[in-house]
Amino acid sequence: MTAVLLAEDDEAIATPLSRALGREGYTVTVAQTGPETLDMALGGTFSLLILDLGLPGIDGLEVCRQLRAKGSSLAVLMLTARTDEVDFVVGLDAGADDYVGKPFRLAELMARVRALMRRGGNADDSVVEVGDIRLEAAARRVLVGGTEIALANKEYELLKVLIDRAGEVVSRDVILHEVWGDADLRGSKTLDMHMSWLRRKIGDEGPVAERRIATVRGVGFRFNN
Repeated sequence: MTAVLLAEDDEAIATPLSRALGREGYTVTVAQTGPETLDMALGGTFSLLILDLGLPGIDGLEVCRQLRAKGSSLAVLMLTARTDEVDFVVGLDAGADDYVGKPFRLAELMARVRALMRRGGNADDSVVEVGDIRLEAAARRVLVGGTEIALANKEYELLKVLIDRAGEVVSRDVILHEVWGDADLRGSKTLDMHMSWLRRKIGDEGPVAERRIATVRGVGFRFNN
């Protein structure tokens, strides 16, 4: 069974969410503090961390930052009562793969969980090279100019969708479906935020005409080969 670490100190949220995850077939371990969450995430064999932003001891953002700094690729779904765009951006920058605001609909959250699990299980042995970017699927590793760069899971999946179709325009709906499993996110800023972070990490923030990832207005994006 797939193991999920739920970091949530509010029992009114943790208990029903644990039950819902159990009904979906996941085994759930609950952590109630930041330090406990960090220790368990680094020492366990979890496939997903559902991470509340407002944990005592160490907040969720710092837990996520420390996980990524230590090389963990554990999928992270952040929960937060803060829905300001700045907090959304900070959460993604800390290395979160997805972000759900409280109060949330349980059905929506479970759909996000399923999407993260699907993406996590789709590794293959292919190696793709386009220009100076090399993507090694089996190792989930990306090198730019021979130097390995650290990408969050969603950033990696976004790059893979584009680089697998290098030279083609990939629509926003296709990207949302393949990376997030939900084209209904088309009205949100999720894709644009992740694209911004991906461009920054691969050094693709120069003049528009010279960018590897071109924006095709009203349609989607194209990775130039």
